[in-house]
Amino acid sequence: MALLPLCFHSTPRARGEDDAAQVTKPLPPQSPPPPATPLSPPPGEMSSVCRAPRETDFARFPDSAPIVIDNGASTFRIGWAGEAEPRVSFRNIVQRPRHRSSGETVTVVGDTDPALMKYFDCTRTSIRSAFDDDVVYQFEYMEYILDYAFDRLGATSEVGHPILMTECECNPSFSRARMSELLFETYGVPSVAFGIDDVFSYKYNQKLGNCGEDGLAISCEFGTCHVVPFLKGQPVLGACCRTNVGGSHITDFLRQLLSLKYPYHVANFTWEKAEELKKEHCYIAADYMSELQIFKNNKEEAEEKTRYWQLPWVPPPRDEPPSEEELARKAAYKEKAGQRLRDMAAAKRSQKIADLEEKLSGLEDLMEHLDGADELQTTSILGRSGYLSQQEIKSDILKATQSLRKAKGESNGNEENADASGADKYPLVSVPDDMLTPEQLKEKKKQILLKTTTEGKLRAKQRRAEEAALREKQEEERRTENPELYFDELRARYLELSEKVDQRKRQKVNGNNNSSGAVGRGERLNAAQKERMRLLTTAAFDRGKGEDTFGMRDEDWLVYKKMSKENEEDDDGKDDDESELARIASKIQEVDPTFVNKHDAVEPAPDPHKVRPLTADDFKIAIGIERFRCPEVLFQPGMIGVDQAGIDEMVSISLRRLLEDESVKERLCQSILVTGGSSLFPGMIPRLESGIRQFRPYLAPLKLVRAADPILDAWRGAAAFAASSKFGKQTFTLADYREHGESLFHRYNIVYTL
Repeated sequence: MALLPLCFHSTPRARGEDDAAQVTKPLPPQSPPPPATPLSPPPGEMSSVCRAPRETDFARFPDSAPIVIDNGASTFRIGWAGEAEPRVSFRNIVQRPRHRSSGETVTVVGDTDPALMKYFDCTRTSIRSAFDDDVVYQFEYMEYILDYAFDRLGATSEVGHPILMTECECNPSFSRARMSELLFETYGVPSVAFGIDDVFSYKYNQKLGNCGEDGLAISCEFGTCHVVPFLKGQPVLGACCRTNVGGSHITDFLRQLLSLKYPYHVANFTWEKAEELKKEHCYIAADYMSELQIFKNNKEEAEEKTRYWQLPWVPPPRDEPPSEEELARKAAYKEKAGQRLRDMAAAKRSQKIADLEEKLSGLEDLMEHLDGADELQTTSILGRSGYLSQQEIKSDILKATQSLRKAKGESNGNEENADASGADKYPLVSVPDDMLTPEQLKEKKKQILLKTTTEGKLRAKQRRAEEAALREKQEEERRTENPELYFDELRARYLELSEKVDQRKRQKVNGNNNSSGAVGRGERLNAAQKERMRLLTTAAFDRGKGEDTFGMRDEDWLVYKKMSKENEEDDDGKDDDESELARIASKIQEVDPTFVNKHDAVEPAPDPHKVRPLTADDFKIAIGIERFRCPEVLFQPGMIGVDQAGIDEMVSISLRRLLEDESVKERLCQSILVTGGSSLFPGMIPRLESGIRQFRPYLAPLKLVRAADPILDAWRGAAAFAASSKFGKQTFTLADYREHGESLFHRYNIVYTL
């Protein structure tokens, strides 16, 4: 059966179990692999794509050959002692997605292969690490990683070889104890030794002649930075210094800055891509503030230092004019929609005509019954119908007849006849009070209000019509006598009225914007409104008829609403000045066709906002100030909210912790080794030298050198240390662990100078 780099389980395994983890063990019989589905690869394809290569010479090494593990927070490296390169190297992470077809949870260790991950649902999982600030805490994930590492190295059952594993400075005894327990109980190793990765890197470069026996090691790692002093070849752990800022914080900061700068491309700023951009383009500024000034003032030099990343972009399709078939289709659809609206309007009109005819027929039948009934029957019929008198019924018949003619599109006849018939609207006005019931008396008062207002409007309308006819006659005479003077007078009158109307509109706006609660100028009543209020107040009282009770009930005040509704047709909604302005403008247009009334001119609507089509420049990511701003967190951790010292200040702190004289400190500063993945940034050595000199005496000797290989020197130094014949004396066995327990790790410390 093909072995897959996956494990279909959710809990740690015992060493005797079979699984399909990223170790070379077959699947258990009770958990067969899921059947092939459209979401699964064809048989044999997944094995060829995802099968990690295994070392084949594991059995050739004797049981005494140590296995060297560089357990870094970023990369896990494993190999044999005495070799120059590690056999296996992969990213020290764990991911647990679900299979799309079977739904089983699998464990993926190391870098994710896109050809593999397309068969799994990764939306509900995230990348996990066993480390927290370069210290191992999650030993469940650590077991997955060790399973995969030993499988890649070629182990089949138990490992059976001594282990040398690297760790960070001053690793807690709890973490070291749990790691020893895991190696002893799960993998059956005979002995274990732990050493500091920075010290192994320093000792390896000491053999190469890059540093002396006394010196300092500055390690810029994935999650932390350390400074370790060396005296006579041994690290002085009591004087080491640590800051919880490293390469991962630089990557996160770069990703955050790019996401804020380009919020529409956040999905493209993955952690892996940010790591790649950091390694390719970031550098350490020799003077951070001066570099900022370059990007602020010198555009040409800033442009030279800016790098660009072009995202995938597909040009939008060009808009082509619609074809004749498309225009014909849209026209047909528009005609169909219009016909549907016309049918709906016709159906609504037919229903309204039917309702009016039914209402009119019912009123006419009611009048026929009243014509042949006596006084007692008339009162009974009126009580059942809700009418007070036959005049009200006749008034409703007249209204229904007019509405029916209007609905059918017929003419309402002569206006004079309509006005004459309007007198039937108020039948109770002419009836004496002693012949009316109390309810009819109240209705009479309402009719008096309505009739008074209507008659006043009719008289005012007739008076305005007579004045307009007289004015037209006089203007015609002036125009005939002197046309030029008449035209100038029209112009002057138009300007005067236009300014008056504009001023009134401004006052109305100012009044409506009055937030103090007082009555603004726009809220004052005009002359027509004052006259209406006067008529209402004088008509509300019937003098000499005893106590007036009108208005005691809320229903009495509905007469004002009814009156306003009935007089809507008579009120044209325009002020006298506006009407006069419109009339004069029409007169001027008769003489001058090019004249335009500014009050009638329609302001052109603003053009709608047009969305700019996206271009290739919108998908171009500029990386300028971010190139040196992100690595600056190594020297200024406060930029990301970490209140700790920078790596240049850490050297001064570590030297102060040494209880040695100044001559020893000067000797240490002449051999400073810079190691770790973050030391590969361009400009790191000059910036460190400049920063350290600020804490050293004037003209004090100082020499910094980068490690031969800042990434692999730790593993190579550990491999050389494990290949020594005296290495076995630096380890502790399972018997020692069971005899002394965790107290063994409090005093355990290997000697690096063999």
